[in-house]
Amino acid sequence: MASAAPREGGVPVEPPQRLLRALAEEGRDGDRDWLESLPGLVHGALERWELTAERLQAPGGRSSLVVLVRRADGTPAVLKLVPPGVRSLPEQAALERWDGWGAVRLLAAEPESGALLLERLHGEISLSSLPEAKAQLEAAGTVRRLWVDPGADHPFPTVAERTGRDVRRLRAASGEPWAESVRPLVDEALAVHAALTAEAPEAVLLHGRFRQGKVLSAERAPWLAVGPEPVVGERAYDLARLVRDRLEDLVATSGGASATRRRVAKLADSLEVDRDRLRGWTLFRAVESGLRSLTAGRTQEGEVLLEFAGWL
Repeated sequence: MASAAPREGGVPVEPPQRLLRALAEEGRDGDRDWLESLPGLVHGALERWELTAERLQAPGGRSSLVVLVRRADGTPAVLKLVPPGVRSLPEQAALERWDGWGAVRLLAAEPESGALLLERLHGEISLSSLPEAKAQLEAAGTVRRLWVDPGADHPFPTVAERTGRDVRRLRAASGEPWAESVRPLVDEALAVHAALTAEAPEAVLLHGRFRQGKVLSAERAPWLAVGPEPVVGERAYDLARLVRDRLEDLVATSGGASATRRRVAKLADSLEVDRDRLRGWTLFRAVESGLRSLTAGRTQEGEVLLEFAGWL
């Protein structure tokens, strides 16, 4: 978008570059129209919920526009808008299910417009700001609170359903000439996925994208999770992304492989998750992320992720 973006409530509605790049990478139909309609969507939400906009949050997320607002009584809050290709209903349902227990509290929702009104947390302070050992301890305590019964007739996809698209992407990418060198790793990831999804050991509500950066400092609790992409399945899936937090630090050390395996063992044991299943989900998700990065032209990021997967 141009720098002279439309303004709503004195705030220029200009999507951050991070969001623009992510939407371009996804290539979904309707995203461009959604970007052009954002000023109107923001204005409508501000009016209906009697909000005053302060500023857009930057760099923001990869799948939503976030506006820092105040409610009519002066209470700080966050207005979150998601494009039509990212359904807000599952996130709304998960936040309602958690009701502030371990996660940000939902204040209001408009599924038809993809708008969510959330309590304001300290967005600039996440678990990533803590020393690694302390961050992992707090992360484990937070994610444990989120693992609840999803409830009857829930709207959440299963892990197998969610990762089905990832499997198709892996198979498509592995057929490209440039992927020949990593094909054995891709084959292993696909075999692991088939084994893991053959029979799920449990079906609990999961955050879906849990990692240190998704846990923010708050007022009513020390740490609360944000930005879920909720799924129903086994807890090991929810820990797989957490295992590779601070990947740059792991890669920069000579003992990265052994440190990674120790992290898998420690997380699995502390949260009573099967080590082999956690290793398997960590490998699958790292390979999928690595191939997706390579396909999008983010070569260094993709190579680091695949190196990490090889350690497992």
